[in-house]
Amino acid sequence: MESDGMKGFALTMVGWLFGLAALAQTGGVAASAAVSNDSLLRQYDVLFNEAMLQRQKGRHDATFDLLTRCLQLKPDASETLFFLAQYYTQMKQSDKALVCFERAAKLEPLNSTYMETLAQAYVGAEKYAEAITVVEKMYEREKGRQELLEMLYRLYIQEKDYAKAIGVLDRIEAIDGKNERTTLAKSGLYVQMDEHGKALAEVETLAKAHPNDPNYQTVYANALMVNGEKEKGLALLNQVLADDAYNSRALQLLRSYYTAEDDSVAVDTLTQKMLLNPRATTEEKVFLMRELIAETEQQGGDSTKVLQNFAQLMTQPKPDADIAELRAAYMDLKKMPRDSVAAALQQVLQIAPDRASARLHLVQFAWEANDNDGIIALCQAAREYNPEEMAFYYYQGMAYYRQEDTDHALEAFQNGINVINEDSSPEIVSDFYAVLGDLLFQKNREREAYAAYDSCLQWKPDNIGCLNNYAYYLSLKGERIDEAEQMSYKTIKAQPQNATYLDTYAWILFVQQRYAEARIYIDQALQNDSTAGAVVTEHAGDIYAQAGDIEGAIGLWQKALEQDPKNKILARKIKRKKYIKQ
Repeated sequence: MESDGMKGFALTMVGWLFGLAALAQTGGVAASAAVSNDSLLRQYDVLFNEAMLQRQKGRHDATFDLLTRCLQLKPDASETLFFLAQYYTQMKQSDKALVCFERAAKLEPLNSTYMETLAQAYVGAEKYAEAITVVEKMYEREKGRQELLEMLYRLYIQEKDYAKAIGVLDRIEAIDGKNERTTLAKSGLYVQMDEHGKALAEVETLAKAHPNDPNYQTVYANALMVNGEKEKGLALLNQVLADDAYNSRALQLLRSYYTAEDDSVAVDTLTQKMLLNPRATTEEKVFLMRELIAETEQQGGDSTKVLQNFAQLMTQPKPDADIAELRAAYMDLKKMPRDSVAAALQQVLQIAPDRASARLHLVQFAWEANDNDGIIALCQAAREYNPEEMAFYYYQGMAYYRQEDTDHALEAFQNGINVINEDSSPEIVSDFYAVLGDLLFQKNREREAYAAYDSCLQWKPDNIGCLNNYAYYLSLKGERIDEAEQMSYKTIKAQPQNATYLDTYAWILFVQQRYAEARIYIDQALQNDSTAGAVVTEHAGDIYAQAGDIEGAIGLWQKALEQDPKNKILARKIKRKKYIKQ
């Protein structure tokens, strides 16, 4: 159905055509041209307004068509070009988009939005030189926009025009004054240009301008060392530390120096001083311990020194949970006894009971040890401290499931479902719903089970375990058999040697009375499972019987009866020598 704007366009167009006919009869050529131009502009306005209306409504196909017609009526319409460029961008037609952005900016070079979007389009097309030209023009008109200088700096770096990049940093310093960030950036660029004297001079100027700032003096000391003036740099560092014995940056730089000099005694002394530094942050201590671990691994992996430093940190009045967890992770990395690692993780939880990562690590240890009671206790505590973490509901539910406590398992999984959000892992959520479906089916709540399976497959359509169980349970109930067959077929395509999946598919074929095909797949199931249980073996006997091989069926039924002596139906099948539907 046409919109009101489109109807208006049609009516106006009719009037325009009648006007042309009248002018042709009177010979008013000049008047005709003026009327024609005015009419075209009116048509453009109607169409453009309609395009914006459709855009607000989210009808982007209609918007694009209307904008295209607008451009035919008014090829120099910058606003139309700008909006069309956005649509071409979304359509992955970047060349057409760039042409439209260029034309719009050329028509209105003072429009900041058009110019900035054009610059971004050039960057996207890796046309950095063209982007630089645009941004430089913008900055000439808008000196107050310092973010344009930041953009220019990145563009000149991309073009490897380091001299121009330094020029941009000079402009930034003219506004903000010299600071560590710009100074180090300029010094680094001079190094790239092999102008080491200028690189050092930049840092020296900053240090002299702030003679009482130990951080700037430390930066200068580092530059001296990099530039080969080690003694001068070392003297400056020692002076900084004479004034402030716990200056973290100076200590770190001095440690790096002695590491390069292979002076292990000095390195160890500085390591101790840095770790016990009362002003050091947790981040600095963690960084140092990671550095120490890396150095130790490079030297052969002797853990003695690392563990001694960890022990010293853990005996401080207020040990930190990050340090404690790094210690446990290191012990695990070094394959220390499991009980020692577990004790270290318990210490993490004593410091920070809400540390989910440490508790989950313990849960995984308990899972591997089949310690279901331990899993349940750990997860119950986690549900108090980390109620939003789905993994704990999953492991607790599975631990109850392994104990055949289906009521508590069901409660855990249902509570876990309640914490699902848009950031949840599709893999975990899918497994949640799959196990929930199994539990609900065991409780004879088939409709709820099917709903859970459907939810599982919405999160992960190829959840093979869910597809198998869903299909099998449908076949047991004789419901939606064709759909069950399709689901089961996906499982054997994914895992063609999985005896469980082959058995399910064979049984569904049996329910569909496709006995010859069913026998092929049940034979494969038996071949791939030398210890097939009573259920699979009984299925095989049923299939053989219906396929016409009663002797083979009896042999399989007898084998199944040996595994399940209380199965009265099996005994009746053997006695009557025929399949009996249960």
